[in-house]
Amino acid sequence: MVDIKPFRAIRYTEKAGDIEKLIVQPYDKIDEEMQEEYYAQSEYNYCRLTLPSEEDRYEISRQRLEKWLAEDILTKDEIPGMYIYYQKYELFGNQYIRKGFISALRLHPFEENIVLPHEKTHKGPKIDRLNMLKTTKHTLETGFILYSDPEKKTINLFDEIAQGEPLIDAKDDLGVQNTIWKITESHHIKIVQDVFKDQQLVIADGHHRYETAITYRDMRRKAAGAIRDYDAFEFRMTYLVPIEDEGLIILATHRCLAKEAVSEEKMAELKMFFHMNEIMRTEIPVFLEENRDKHTFVMYQDRRAISMIMKDPSAINRYVSDASDDFKTLDVVILRDMIFHGIMGLKELHIDDDIFYERWWNEAIEEVDAGKYKVAFILNPTSADEVLKVAKNHERMPQKATDFYPKMISGFTMLSLEDGEKLL
Repeated sequence: MVDIKPFRAIRYTEKAGDIEKLIVQPYDKIDEEMQEEYYAQSEYNYCRLTLPSEEDRYEISRQRLEKWLAEDILTKDEIPGMYIYYQKYELFGNQYIRKGFISALRLHPFEENIVLPHEKTHKGPKIDRLNMLKTTKHTLETGFILYSDPEKKTINLFDEIAQGEPLIDAKDDLGVQNTIWKITESHHIKIVQDVFKDQQLVIADGHHRYETAITYRDMRRKAAGAIRDYDAFEFRMTYLVPIEDEGLIILATHRCLAKEAVSEEKMAELKMFFHMNEIMRTEIPVFLEENRDKHTFVMYQDRRAISMIMKDPSAINRYVSDASDDFKTLDVVILRDMIFHGIMGLKELHIDDDIFYERWWNEAIEEVDAGKYKVAFILNPTSADEVLKVAKNHERMPQKATDFYPKMISGFTMLSLEDGEKLL
């Protein structure tokens, strides 16, 4: 059973200054240039906690957090609550609002079959975030998890509460309007909790941080010598969004090869499995959208855009056998296992050396023209339904299979995991 609870969020006070100069993108999206810009915006910018530039950054973050709390730059809410979180954004000329909420979610290892992953994780990021957790004893950033609410009970409640004055309303550095309202009424909280009674949840973003939170929980349990289900470290601060939400958008992540082009020989082999025609580069997004129900790609090389539509989807069985049909028919799997590994013979592709990933198709082809890449493969995004199906089959998608847009902003809420912190 999924257990979600209200919590006393630690938040910035007015003393900290303009909230728009304090909030930041998730730590793993912050490059060195962004880090410098965030530092310049405010001495209390949240990047100084999530990704300090100083040496011994974990200890620096702990000291800084302790100091800001003592100076009333940050303070803990008196009354526990859940936090409705809407993100209004524009994409491809259309306006969207992604609707969800932030709550404390009880942690469950994946083998318990309550919270499921959809992609593989790597050791490095988990070690980094575990060190940050151990040192600061606070959850600084939210995870992102999908749930099901076909009757829209939660969204209807959120829309009703969102008619009132927001707790926070701020535009981030990517132009997304972030608005937060707080739920404190017990009958409202019960409506939300009841939707989660028989849920199976799927992680959208934050796999490394979720697994790290499990590891940290187990360490704290061992140190305590007991399991007390009300301890705050039994939970993770989590942003939850219903799969039915119209503002839930996944972007494609296009694959670019830096060292290998598609030879004439390999082109001929590709034509055995794909209908291939040259199109204008300006036609790329329209072609992909019109053929979204097929396995469709655009290969861009030598200033030529070649459309690709798979002739027979069962051809993937030659290259992938030990997997479900849901997994084998993912475009990212067809591209990796059939085209890259099978036809092109590229068994080992190292990120940021052999293969690069681009969010926007036009930037991918510009980099090919500039000589950074030999070839780019442009594809349609993975759908939210595909994410759920693969996760519930207990399979893991290839890297960069999903790009949930926009990212959750850091700096609005924080969860204390310090000794004695309880969630009741």
